[in-house]
Amino acid sequence: MQVNVINFDGKAVGKIDLQDSIFGLDARADILHRVVTWQRAKARAGTHAVKTVSDVAGSGKKAFKQKKTGNARQGERYNVHMRGGGVVHGPVVRDHSIDLPKKIRSLGLKMALSSKLKENSLIVVDSEKMSAAKTGAFAKQLKKLDIASALFVASDNMDENFKKSAANIVNVDVLPTVGLNVLDILKHEKLVLTADAVKAIEARLAA
Repeated sequence: MQVNVINFDGKAVGKIDLQDSIFGLDARADILHRVVTWQRAKARAGTHAVKTVSDVAGSGKKAFKQKKTGNARQGERYNVHMRGGGVVHGPVVRDHSIDLPKKIRSLGLKMALSSKLKENSLIVVDSEKMSAAKTGAFAKQLKKLDIASALFVASDNMDENFKKSAANIVNVDVLPTVGLNVLDILKHEKLVLTADAVKAIEARLAA
């Protein structure tokens, strides 16, 4: 299928062919859910931990004598019910990641791209290159294009002026094609690809 290629002024400067096998699929909620769950789980550090009784530093001496104190007997001052003692059933260091076949991950990315095209939320621009790094000027161009929330995907050799211009704009994120992922696509209202990014994505997902 063909879509228009525009510049940052909103003017059409040509057309580009998109592969139906990548941009023309019917999205399935279960596939997208599996990929997002895998991605969010993989991002978890899993470094949370607490000290158990064996980890708390201190003497193993009996807290106080067994009898004639008027208190309940205590054998260990660092037990879980004592002030400053260990924690029972607390979090431990673990790996939260889950396995997901590469074919499912690839299919999820294709479906995310296809869903944006079907929603008319996919925009292709001719280039991301800017003459200067000016956030204010770039924000005005986004307003012309009626973009309030967008993920911009450019080639891996991204223009630094463009990257700096978009850095401080709320709800606007920039990624190279190598970092394209399902979660970021679904998080934003619009998906903006450069012509070079389209070619790189098709080469990546056609393999």
